[in-house]
Amino acid sequence: MAALASYLEARQAGGEWLLRVEDLDPPRTVPGAAERILRVLEAYGFEWDGEVCYQSRRGELYLAAIERLKSVDMLYGCACTRKEIAAIAHAGIDGPVYPGTCRGGLAAGVEARAWRVRTDDAVVGYPDRIQGWQQQNLAQQVGDFVLLRADGLVAYQLAVVVDDAAQGVTDVVRGSDLLDSTPRQIRLQQLLDFATPGYAHIPVLVNEHGEKLSKQTLARPLDPDCGVEGLVAALRLLGQSPPASLLRASRSEVWAWALAHWRMDALTGRRTVAIGEIGSVSGG
Repeated sequence: MAALASYLEARQAGGEWLLRVEDLDPPRTVPGAAERILRVLEAYGFEWDGEVCYQSRRGELYLAAIERLKSVDMLYGCACTRKEIAAIAHAGIDGPVYPGTCRGGLAAGVEARAWRVRTDDAVVGYPDRIQGWQQQNLAQQVGDFVLLRADGLVAYQLAVVVDDAAQGVTDVVRGSDLLDSTPRQIRLQQLLDFATPGYAHIPVLVNEHGEKLSKQTLARPLDPDCGVEGLVAALRLLGQSPPASLLRASRSEVWAWALAHWRMDALTGRRTVAIGEIGSVSGG
């Protein structure tokens, strides 16, 4: 759904649609998964601009941003384990709020396990085109968050910020499950003197238990042979009311209808869409 919404929004505005493979975590990367995603997107008729961006190949850019933040004393080493943090931290919007144990420096002989960015009590806010005004006090709701993990991997929050800036991204359309991550990313954009793009967080697809459809909830992968049916179903979930006749149309005719009728405001205020809401396609 996010791919379709972002594609239609970009194309309707006369913009480019960029494709990025977020394969930052090698131990969790399934061999061949990225190639399958590209094949499915092609089967459904998506056409991206420029080369595919693979985050696993951009480590030097991310580490350069880490060093830049270190040079202005916005990062500090942290020796705390997750167990230690959980024992003394209060709950935040995305897990325990780091209490700042290592903010003043590490004890002699103690080595940093990870590197955290300093936050403050300033509220970070932004207008979301679908969800309305969003804001967070990062210090109170998130705490100083990790940018370089104990295993040496760069955090997602930094990688997407660096990539958006490097690729000249002006608008981000993605799932509402990333809504709470956006203030952290805006904070990093400010610290790195990057422009802040516009944001629109579409509702995520959930099952009958309210769980986001994913590999963890045993969601079935998209069938590349069901392009027309899949596109029409996704359009309905995105609130676009496609006519029943599109099920008998060609793939190019479905795309033409979608581009001509796309309305982002049909999603205003919605965080989730249940899989049962596909229902039947409206007549017309």
